Amino acid sequence: MGLHDHYVASLKGTILCALEDARIVDISHSVRPFDIGEAAYHVRSSFRDFPAGTVHVIGVDSEPVINFGGSDGSFPAVMLYDGHYFISCDNGFFGAFLGENRPELFWRIEDVLSDENLFKFPTKNVLLKAAIRILNGDDPAKFAVASKSYKSALIPMALTETNLIKGYVIHIDNYGNAITNIDRSLFYRFGEDTPFIIYFKKKDYYIDVISGAYNEVSQGEKVALFTENDLLEIAINRGANGSTGGAEQLFGLRVNDMIRVEFTPKGSRTTIDSLF
Repeated sequence: MGLHDHYVASLKGTILCALEDARIVDISHSVRPFDIGEAAYHVRSSFRDFPAGTVHVIGVDSEPVINFGGSDGSFPAVMLYDGHYFISCDNGFFGAFLGENRPELFWRIEDVLSDENLFKFPTKNVLLKAAIRILNGDDPAKFAVASKSYKSALIPMALTETNLIKGYVIHIDNYGNAITNIDRSLFYRFGEDTPFIIYFKKKDYYIDVISGAYNEVSQGEKVALFTENDLLEIAINRGANGSTGGAEQLFGLRVNDMIRVEFTPKGSRTTIDSLF
């Protein structure tokens, strides 16, 4: 929703009117409009830093889509996962957030047709109302219907081929660092000592070592490392957008750009020429 308009203030005011002692933490208000994949990335990267029982409200693409006589609409929903509650419209967020994991419990809020005014600001009038009920001690089963199915947004997945990983940039952070969807476990599936080259944007742009920290390379040099959440990141040491330039500016990296990691296990090259 950004911070230019009154929307975020209205949400916080609604919470404080109902729960004056509520502790409100902003994860981000800069998700691209309707970008479920980016919303899932931010929440997945940060929710474990909050105490168990936290209620996370995801107000991205939050207007319900109701298909009469069917179950293919996007209903508001509540998910319990790893001791946390997540409230969002079932528009693909839950599947994108979970990946291969499964929730402990999942409910759909089906009683959303009683007042057409709810649809004018659904994050406030539907999602926050559910959050407030949970924070007041209500079991979601009192106001929602248990369900075993939820949607998953179509987001790029990292794929493996013979001696190759094809991944994608999924986020550019405030420094211009490019975070990919290649996680540490997938990267090292080919062996921790297997030589590799990470190619990005152009064949001339490559990195062949994983660093443990930015300062393991000289200032202004390109660096690859794994984030706190074990995702492969491509960056410029002490580079940043608006300053000396981060990976986004200097390499022209954008969200959804492909990142190739080519591995050379022992015996995988049969001739000298095939190494080049």
